[in-house]
Amino acid sequence: MKKSFIPVLTAAALLAACAPTAQVPVATTPPEAQPEAAAPHWPSLAETYLNYYSGQYQQLYTASAEAEWRSNTHIVPGDTANAGATARANERLAAFTGSSANIARLRELLEHKAELTELQVKQLETALYNAANSPQTIADVVKARIKAEAQQTEKLYGFDYKYQGKSVTTNDLDDLLRKEKNPARREQIWVASKEIGPTLKPGLLNLRDLRNQTVQALGYPDYFTYQASDYGLNREEMMTLVRQLNQELRPLYRELHTYARYELAKQYGVKQVPDYLPASWLPNRWGQDWSSMVDVKGLDLDPVLAKKGAEWEVQQAERFYQSLGFPALPASFYQKSSLYPLPKGADYKKNNHASAWHMNLEQDVRSLMSVEPNTEWYETTHHELGHIYYYLSYSNPEVPVLLRSGANRAYHEAMGSLMGLAARQKPFLAGLGLIDPKVKTDEMQALLKEALGSVVFIPFASGVMSEWENSFYADNLPADQLNARWWELTKQYQGIVPATARGEQYLDPATKTHINDDPAQYYDYALSYVILFQLHDHIAKQILHQDPHATNYYGSKEVGAFLADIMRPGASKDWRRVLKEKTGEDLSARAMVEYFQPLMAYLKEKNKGRKYTM
Repeated sequence: MKKSFIPVLTAAALLAACAPTAQVPVATTPPEAQPEAAAPHWPSLAETYLNYYSGQYQQLYTASAEAEWRSNTHIVPGDTANAGATARANERLAAFTGSSANIARLRELLEHKAELTELQVKQLETALYNAANSPQTIADVVKARIKAEAQQTEKLYGFDYKYQGKSVTTNDLDDLLRKEKNPARREQIWVASKEIGPTLKPGLLNLRDLRNQTVQALGYPDYFTYQASDYGLNREEMMTLVRQLNQELRPLYRELHTYARYELAKQYGVKQVPDYLPASWLPNRWGQDWSSMVDVKGLDLDPVLAKKGAEWEVQQAERFYQSLGFPALPASFYQKSSLYPLPKGADYKKNNHASAWHMNLEQDVRSLMSVEPNTEWYETTHHELGHIYYYLSYSNPEVPVLLRSGANRAYHEAMGSLMGLAARQKPFLAGLGLIDPKVKTDEMQALLKEALGSVVFIPFASGVMSEWENSFYADNLPADQLNARWWELTKQYQGIVPATARGEQYLDPATKTHINDDPAQYYDYALSYVILFQLHDHIAKQILHQDPHATNYYGSKEVGAFLADIMRPGASKDWRRVLKEKTGEDLSARAMVEYFQPLMAYLKEKNKGRKYTM
């Protein structure tokens, strides 16, 4: 599974578009308040200020984003031009969003929030939240952080991975981990995938200090707390929520863990089944997705997709959204996106991590992918276009520029993943002619494959990643305990142990891109799964009247209208209200647990007589 990088308005994540940076006017002083003669009319003052702020913000965001796009799509080892341009563009944006004058004006207007409209208050609070990431009261710290983030990104995506003496891409390593059966070779591949860690350690420790100092200037105790506040939650509330999620899914994960230990031992010819899973045994560098352990007979799409080609996968994903009533993508999407792997022998690199970009907070949307004709990328294209259509849906006149984002960050991932799930359902695949409708498939194996993707992901996302970053930022985890804490959490939540001794000379958490460039918010993805299953449960039962395990969204305008109603308001409506109004329930893992209930009984039977170690 490839996780999308959604612009959340952090300087490192400012994804971007078309206006050249040199032409962007930088305003540092907001309009003056009206003379004091008459009592101020605060709604009018707020509206005038917000119009000014939004115009400036959109121009600077767009310029910053174009620089970020170049930094991610054209990486030349040793060339610092892109990093420099990105840093300068991000500094301009930071200087505006965090200007002392803007902070003072935002606070002044928010003192009169009782007199303002709900939409005005939401915009002002969003602007103040953005300010906390770049307050110019500590301009030197902000500038240093932006520069450090640009340098870390270059290191991250410019690294030359080596396996058996040859340069390999992360795609190559992922492919090897899915296919290699020899445990010794698997260990070498896994070790090769972690070599980047030590090169990122000094930069990450520096970034922790800079990120924490930045938000502390506006009263947040640490960067993790700052990120959680975007949900209207404090740090403790967010950690309580993600721990609860783990608890609810723990019984099913325990069965999957036991099943995987015994099945993989058999597959690799290991007689003594280990109590914990060696990290190198799993078909993913972080053990976050085990779905390729299972092949569902009749559902192997790779041969048919290989014939159709990578371009077909992207175009078919677009046709799916159009069938639900969404418009065709803007022509610029295909002209400006970077959708396929670079040609062999290219003299530059690009970020291979799939992502969707809202370049100018209007209709310039792009995707950065390395699509190949296989099942994983077939699903990923549907996922990424979910983000793209979300961007396009809320880029409408009713939604102010400042609120053009998901209802919360998790909603964006939920939309993408929901479409990935829909695109894998058997009736849907049969309708597309990717499988024979008469083909007999093992429904339990199909459900097992799904659980090895989505259920297995939860302990990693809301457990290991969230707990480690909480420790790192909020508890100031000592520099000589970074790797030890990572592996302690990996064992506790995932039941996984390292393939080789991993001392503090390594930094295995930093091998996960998000730790560097999308920090302290990985729980977004875990929460997105919960939301996705709630939405899918509602669509299947209340709209399509189909079994949630065998749905076909294709061509349903009613499903499209349901999704458009969620997407259109962006962040202008409270995320809790949106969920309650559309599904009738609050955030809960109920739908996810229910969806996998048939699998629970199957696994208990399969694991009879086996030793449980979690």
